[in-house]
Amino acid sequence: MNRAAGVIAGIVALALAAGAGYWWGSRAQPEKQTAQAKQERRILYYRNPMGLPDTSPVPKKDPMGMDYIPVYEGEAEAAPAAAGQVVISTEKVQKLGVRTEAATTRELGRVVRAAGRIEIDERRVHAVSPKFEGWVERLHVNATGQPVAKGQPLFDVYSPELVSAQREYAIAAQGVASLRDASPEAQAGMRQLVESSLMRLRNWDIPEAQIQALAKSGEARRTLTLRAPVSGIVLEKKALAGIRFMPGEPLYQIADLSSVWVVADVFEQDIAQVASGAPATITLSAFPGEKFIGRVGYVYPTLNEQTRTIPVRVELPNPGLKLKPAMYAQMELAVKGGSALTVPVSAVIDSGTRRIVLVQVGEGRFEPREVVLGARSDNYVAVLEGVTEGEPVVVAANFLIDAESNLKAALGSLSPASPAGAGAAPPEAVAKAVGHRGEGTVESVDLKAGAITLSHGPIASLKWPAMSMEFTLANASLAQKLKPGDRVAFEFVERQPGDYVVTQITRHAGH
Repeated sequence: MNRAAGVIAGIVALALAAGAGYWWGSRAQPEKQTAQAKQERRILYYRNPMGLPDTSPVPKKDPMGMDYIPVYEGEAEAAPAAAGQVVISTEKVQKLGVRTEAATTRELGRVVRAAGRIEIDERRVHAVSPKFEGWVERLHVNATGQPVAKGQPLFDVYSPELVSAQREYAIAAQGVASLRDASPEAQAGMRQLVESSLMRLRNWDIPEAQIQALAKSGEARRTLTLRAPVSGIVLEKKALAGIRFMPGEPLYQIADLSSVWVVADVFEQDIAQVASGAPATITLSAFPGEKFIGRVGYVYPTLNEQTRTIPVRVELPNPGLKLKPAMYAQMELAVKGGSALTVPVSAVIDSGTRRIVLVQVGEGRFEPREVVLGARSDNYVAVLEGVTEGEPVVVAANFLIDAESNLKAALGSLSPASPAGAGAAPPEAVAKAVGHRGEGTVESVDLKAGAITLSHGPIASLKWPAMSMEFTLANASLAQKLKPGDRVAFEFVERQPGDYVVTQITRHAGH
């Protein structure tokens, strides 16, 4: 019995071992194949890290000390790039995180933002200025910032002229009463005198109630009470008890703050999109999270030369007088820029002189296009020339593509005389961007400035005659062993218009 059990256990063990061996073999096979595939992926050559037309079968460094980049077998299978195009392997496109978006026609809505301040509505400011000479007898409102209601007493004044005018009116009024039985001519003359005296009092802004009281009693009052012409806040008070004032002197300034202005400074490039009547949203740091809605009342006709801004006035209701003059404010004005062909703002590479977008023309192929831009929103910009609707443009990692490829050489092939994207540039334009060779004699070397002056022969690729000129050294170590009079062969590229950089220089044997 024990022997039979042992036999059975042995058979089971053999079966398990066989199964494990099969599983391990099947698992190891793909790993072996993967390892072999990795080993089979061999390096074809090494390319110049700056994109210059120079390759090497073995690892090396360029004159600036940068390692040449290996090119693997799978990366070189693609067809060569056409003139004006950049080719990057699919693997590197994925590593760089390149992302594209199609150029699309859309409404260019945007928000114009401007900083401003709360100001008093100039149309709601009133001054209290007596029209006669006199003295302030008593103040009823004696503090700046005090609220007043329309008709509220402000101060009492004494004026000899006012007393005299009251007496003239009282005497004339009594004369009319005493001449009831006189001739019509005499009555008309007295009534004319009454009207003249009454008009004088009214021109001095004497209250009608006081004039009627004077007509009834016939007694002139020594002082007159001046009242607030409007409801508001006392902004300025020059009146003091006992002071003398002259005609037209402003003693009080009262402002109605139930409505205020927000004067915002809009930048010059945004002013064309701002129109009177447009709704505006105002926010203030004094009231976080609260928004005030008003409308553009006026766009000023003058420009501030120092800030290059134009004032825009927004009229804003001010219930509860929460908004105080001189508070800082932020204005947001939603505007529409119309329908246009657009690309994302991130797609544009702006060099300061040219605006470039990278258009994906195939798998791993990108074509730089010079574009003419129009209006822009927060996220998109209108393209007037350079791309057509539906073309995919690079919106992420476009600067990495610039670093990973010789984009400057591709840009150099764009013909300034033809529209962007209209076709390949002439061969001489490509040669100008790629590199040039020449021979000459060293005239001087300035290692500190990184410059060398060469008297060279004709440069066929640029159609240059023989001349003497200064070049920039890509690396000062290139010319460390050179001295004036040495005959050399050199290579150079045009880094930017008029800036020629020597990338390699060799002294002839015997020098």
